[in-house]
Amino acid sequence: MSALLQSKRHALIRACALAIMTVVPALAGLSHAQSWPTARPITLVVGFPAGGSADMIARTIAEPLGKRLGTPVVIENVSGAGGTIAGQKVVNAAPDGYTLFMASGSEVSIARLFNPAVKYNGETDFTHIGLVGDVPMVLVASPKAGLKTAPEALLKAQREPGSLSYASSGVGTVLHVAGELLNQKAGTKITHVPYRGAAQMAIDVTGGNIELAFFMTPTALPHIEAGKMVPLGVTTLSRSRAAPQIPSLSETPALKGYDISLWNGLFGPAKMPPAITARLNKELNEVLREPAVWQKLQKAGVETQGGTPQALTQRIRDEVKRVQSIAPAAMKASS
Repeated sequence: MSALLQSKRHALIRACALAIMTVVPALAGLSHAQSWPTARPITLVVGFPAGGSADMIARTIAEPLGKRLGTPVVIENVSGAGGTIAGQKVVNAAPDGYTLFMASGSEVSIARLFNPAVKYNGETDFTHIGLVGDVPMVLVASPKAGLKTAPEALLKAQREPGSLSYASSGVGTVLHVAGELLNQKAGTKITHVPYRGAAQMAIDVTGGNIELAFFMTPTALPHIEAGKMVPLGVTTLSRSRAAPQIPSLSETPALKGYDISLWNGLFGPAKMPPAITARLNKELNEVLREPAVWQKLQKAGVETQGGTPQALTQRIRDEVKRVQSIAPAAMKASS
């Protein structure tokens, strides 16, 4: 056999081997995706304790999603570090479709801009499945603080620097960003006090241990309706459909144009099979259209969205760009 023929033969063998190496794993992944899910439960990780808005949204979605998939979707609350402990847990999980993450911009986009201990990148280390919805936040005051409106609170903060503090669910969360954005626009120095979650925040606000707090609307509304918190304003440009009686903070002259909200989305570990991602996206969008789900989320102040994985990816990129301009000042204020 000539050297030329032998060289061509070896090249053909290498090409066939490469094709086999490429096709076999792909077929295995396709087979796995087609058999997914089995009777094994799916774990939906939430980065905050039970009782908060993230937990409420996850539990509203979990049961109907499980019914559509034919297997239970079980909530696992992994709280701490502004939801990033849960985020790392999901990043480290097998990308087999059995570990999912109900997360927000706090855990996915914002946290790593504030905390160098957060090693994952929300753009690349998760599989983006779909956007669930947007949730306005609301600034509330303790009834014991004697503040009834946002202008009153800002006036006190300006006249008595350091006299007021606000609670958030942790450094680098969107609640923290909302507070520092308010400080920047109003020229105030309201002190940030980070908490591990909404439950302890609510106890301290209603008990008068802290004057102000930013909450997600679904978490705050029951306390507001019970007279245990005083609403000062929602954080979006327009009023919330769930609570139109609460003014927007942007209606306060010193906060004109103030606008920030939290989005929630469904994620998995990076490199999930595309077929599983597509199935989850399809079923999530169907769940969000179910009347009972839609009504419950709307009542709680969640503006449901849905959409493609690509739209969720773009949302993350846009948020990172915006918060990068706020993070340095916010970190300095919190140090």
